[in-house]
Amino acid sequence: MTLDQLKATLKNDSPPQGLSDELRAMWLSTREGWEAGHVIVQEIDSATAAWVHAYLHRIEGDLPNAAHWYRQAGRPTCDAPLDTEWDQIAGELLAS
Repeated sequence: MTLDQLKATLKNDSPPQGLSDELRAMWLSTREGWEAGHVIVQEIDSATAAWVHAYLHRIEGDLPNAAHWYRQAGRPTCDAPLDTEWDQIAGELLAS
């Protein structure tokens, strides 16, 4: 699946089958709010989940907590627009 294909599914009522938990969290955060994705990633112990976790706390507006999760992910704190970071995260997850 490409990034454009994933983004096209955002008009659907549910995420496409076969997404990783991290991608499903990203999808749900767009459709249902950051909390829907947060429920998923807070249960996963990986650098990728930590990156998604950081992004979700940016949406929430909790930048100190986001900074913590960026450190856990081994990534610099992001200050790009949220939609740009969404594309970056989703694109990397789809490529892996």
